[in-house]
Amino acid sequence: MTVPTPAEGVQQARRAHAVGVGGAHAKAIVLGEHAVVYGAPALAVPVPQLAVTASAGWSSHGEGGGEVSFTMTGSPSRPIVTEAFAGLGLLTSHFQETYGAEGGRHLDVIIDGGIPHGRGLGSSAAYARSVVLALADLYGCRLTGPEVFELVQRAENVAHGRSSGVDAATVGAPGPIWFRTGATEPVDVACDGLFVIADSGTVGRTKDAVEQLREHLSRHAGAREDFVDRATELTVSARQALADGKSEEFGSYLTDCHRLLRAAHLSTPRIDDLVQAALDAGSLGAKITGGGLGGCMIAFTSPVAAGQVTRRLHEAGAVQTWVVPLKGQAGGGPETGAAR
Repeated sequence: MTVPTPAEGVQQARRAHAVGVGGAHAKAIVLGEHAVVYGAPALAVPVPQLAVTASAGWSSHGEGGGEVSFTMTGSPSRPIVTEAFAGLGLLTSHFQETYGAEGGRHLDVIIDGGIPHGRGLGSSAAYARSVVLALADLYGCRLTGPEVFELVQRAENVAHGRSSGVDAATVGAPGPIWFRTGATEPVDVACDGLFVIADSGTVGRTKDAVEQLREHLSRHAGAREDFVDRATELTVSARQALADGKSEEFGSYLTDCHRLLRAAHLSTPRIDDLVQAALDAGSLGAKITGGGLGGCMIAFTSPVAAGQVTRRLHEAGAVQTWVVPLKGQAGGGPETGAAR
């Protein structure tokens, strides 16, 4: 692997660093997944423990012609890498064309990520955001928050076919967000609780889940409206309970949402087992999170019960878990900062 070096012919005024660096983190949808695609609201939280860093620079050994090479650390599967790089390649070309940032040399982009693939944790959006910020840093481009969002969302639409935008928003958010039809708002949090996320170890493809749900809802008149209305009701009620400090009520909405998603055939027996294990261990609520058909589940618990919940989840087959505290997270309103 070659070390990126500065490109000859790129104006010094346009380059902030010899190597551009950008970062992002994972996300988890608390309520509203799938329904958000149909205009319903979603409540989501960042998962800062799972971070992605991208570095972009000019290779001294490339053949030129404005080509770009991607390298991903770790050991993701070849199909995942191929799919991710195809979207990121299009994203890079669009960035260069939009911001007049062609350098004429071979570009190396290295992605170092700790987000499990295909788990509904926003890995594709986090990769895209980290690459966008790395390119902006390399070329010395100043991007607004909405510009970063639009670039990431462009890549997400390639990855998932039709993306609501909640992933693109949350992988850059400092705290919980309320998302609806492209707009974000900060979330008031008065509950002193923790989210425990558990990985089932099974890959789930969001694109497949979205298509399966669309077919399922199209079989019966009014099914889509009923699904969206119920998801909206749960998400709106959960937001109010979270703001009012009603932890048990908030948790119950998560469990109700899991029943809704399971009835839509988006859960799996393994996910259901993990949800039940979390509830048996004292969680206030638990559900699948993300696209479904595998991936992860999320439980809401008091700090006192978090250790027991985590142990029971591992006993039930979780391959790894992460604890995300609500306390101490900054408000996650619209991204207003600029990338430099």
